[in-house]
Amino acid sequence: MSPQNMSFECAIITGGGGGIGRAIAEWLISQGKKVIIVGRTEAKLQSAAKEMGHSTAYYVLDTGNITAIPEFIKTVTAKHPEADCIINNAGVQRPLDVNNFDLEKADQEIDINIRGPMHLAIGLLPHLKTKAHPLIVNVSSVLGYIPFSIVNPVYNGTKAWSHFWSMNLRTQLKDTNVKVIEIAPPTVATDLHRERADPDDNKKEKNSSALSVEEFMEEVSKDWLAGHDVIGAGMAKGVIDRWYKEFGPQYEKAAGT
Repeated sequence: MSPQNMSFECAIITGGGGGIGRAIAEWLISQGKKVIIVGRTEAKLQSAAKEMGHSTAYYVLDTGNITAIPEFIKTVTAKHPEADCIINNAGVQRPLDVNNFDLEKADQEIDINIRGPMHLAIGLLPHLKTKAHPLIVNVSSVLGYIPFSIVNPVYNGTKAWSHFWSMNLRTQLKDTNVKVIEIAPPTVATDLHRERADPDDNKKEKNSSALSVEEFMEEVSKDWLAGHDVIGAGMAKGVIDRWYKEFGPQYEKAAGT
């Protein structure tokens, strides 16, 4: 538990133009926070920023293009020195079959889901450490705990990485002022499945375990405000609880916590 979950001033949110990223941005604004939304499509960002109001800033960045990240960090911290939170939400999910594998798509998925969040966290870390209550938030997935979406072998692996990266990042930063939160969504009715044969198979009318974005944020916001380090929603909550009950004590022993 930590009040630092809500002690930051200004959050940079990747994938902030829509879906979960935009929902988090809107909720943070309602809580009196400044937000900076980041994404690949300027028109989408521009529209979202205008609709959210509150002088919401936006920057165009493909988080999979890691060569662009240092300049982005330099620019955003110069123009917004108050930024003290990075929310690594941007991600892609692609159906891939190892029998007819598209390596280019797989590499891009790894770049966006793994290398982008890693480069942003490490690149921003010196800046964050100068702040009173800095926060790193990584959006993983229930699929990082149980890879039951068989058609998404790369996505499942990237989200397992996000889960374990968040754990180790938290442990290695425990003696600093930087807090680390992991949010692990279940199936949420966004456009994440846009590359599937049925892009609407994550909607409630086709998946009884799916949450609407509003339902997801209702659960997430409660745990965020309560100071939780790991936040799930819907069926992901039970999976997370089972994982930490089984493996948490062993990890804590290894981490010396």
